Amino acid sequence: MKMYRKLFWTLIHGFAMLPTIAIRDSHVVNRKLVDVPQFERPIGNHTFHIGKEALLGCSVINLGKHKVGWLRAEDQTVLSLNDRVVLSPRYSVNLDTPSTWQLRIRPLRAEDRGCYMCQINTQPSMKWQIGCIDVYVPPDIINEETSADVSAQELDNVTLICRASGHPPPKITWRREDHEPILLKKVGSRDFYKVESYTGSSLPLWRVDRRQMGAFLCIAANDVPPAVSKRIILNVNFSPTVIVPNQLLGAPLGTDVVLECTVEAYPNTINYWLKNRGEMLLDGPKYVIGEERSSYRVMMKLTIRYFSRSDIGTYNCVSTNSLGKSEGTLRLYEIKLYPSSQSSAEVNIGGLTEGAVKQKTFNNSTNKLPRTLNIIVLLILLLLYC
Repeated sequence: MKMYRKLFWTLIHGFAMLPTIAIRDSHVVNRKLVDVPQFERPIGNHTFHIGKEALLGCSVINLGKHKVGWLRAEDQTVLSLNDRVVLSPRYSVNLDTPSTWQLRIRPLRAEDRGCYMCQINTQPSMKWQIGCIDVYVPPDIINEETSADVSAQELDNVTLICRASGHPPPKITWRREDHEPILLKKVGSRDFYKVESYTGSSLPLWRVDRRQMGAFLCIAANDVPPAVSKRIILNVNFSPTVIVPNQLLGAPLGTDVVLECTVEAYPNTINYWLKNRGEMLLDGPKYVIGEERSSYRVMMKLTIRYFSRSDIGTYNCVSTNSLGKSEGTLRLYEIKLYPSSQSSAEVNIGGLTEGAVKQKTFNNSTNKLPRTLNIIVLLILLLLYC
């Protein structure tokens, strides 16, 4: 009986001691955990611009006698061990605080984009964590893959191409250098529609028209300054077309007369004036010859000084280039001046002025007719009563 009683009290004592033993064991375990190196916070992912400095921080607590190393995660290339750099002078490591090992990369290159590993040489297995960097690169036009200046025949199909490098990938926008809208056609359509800008690496121009020629700007941007652009000139070749605004001109003798023709052509034309389809007119005291060029248009002007009867006749404006030849015809005649009682508006230069003056004279003569009839009637009545 005494034996059972002793065993009972032994068990009670053992149960009473269990919490104390558990607390003591937990202290031992916690002490072991505290002594093991731990990462204090994640490295994280970061973005930097090319040419600048990249900075990654690895915070370690309870490092003790262990060492910290940095490696490229992709190929396990060792960059540093503690504060000693292994790979390149572009890399450096410093202890920012008692627990943070900083990896610096300067100057940053595009190939530095990727993930980096911070490693602690614990045993039996090493502890590590990874942080990544993204390198932003401003856009750059790839000249080898971008259109140079383009020449095409009218109604040909043309595609302007622009390629650019950069990270993130750049967006390509097309604009006209003269700030005019871009004229585009849908395939199979003759009608144009206008856009202020066009987005895409290729600008398709279906059955190109002379009105589309000019300088285009290919602009590459990816929100990393600066944006870049390239100027591409589109030339559309076509034979000359001559437009004559006034084909019949009249002028009083002794005045200066200006004849005009508009020429549309590309490439540039050779222009000249003929009189009565024989004599080529030259710039001098009698004739003043001039041109005003704008893109593919040329305004030809011929000024005839002191218009005389010998200047009456037919004049031709002739334009020629490597693709063809065209001409326009103008006829010049004399407007006769009438007595000064007429208004100055009745002697203006123009094809219909002389006819208008003759019509007014006819109207004046018809206004005098009723007065003459009245006088004749009075004379007849006098004869009858006498």
